[in-house]
Amino acid sequence: MALQARRRTAAAAAALVVLAATLVHDAIVPSRLSHPRPLVVLVVAGVLAVALLTLAPRVRSLVRGGIAFNLADVAIAVGDALLVSGALVRAWTNRARLREPI
Repeated sequence: MALQARRRTAAAAAALVVLAATLVHDAIVPSRLSHPRPLVVLVVAGVLAVALLTLAPRVRSLVRGGIAFNLADVAIAVGDALLVSGALVRAWTNRARLREPI
């Protein structure tokens, strides 16, 4: 059990380091392609990250029809689907501006 706790702590520490580095970099070198994120978005992302770090090690892998996956795989697939669908909706609602030069 101690090994699992150390792994979880290491994963959480690594996630916090990456988050801190990203926020510091965005503050120092703002990109014209990025935009400020509302606090609620950051809080929800943090809650989801903590939930995944807490739940993923506890959920056993599932095997269905010869394909194995776990909670992390499901989260990645859902995230990908949300990103793609969000990009498509954004492109569709702003389709008149798609040909404007950057």
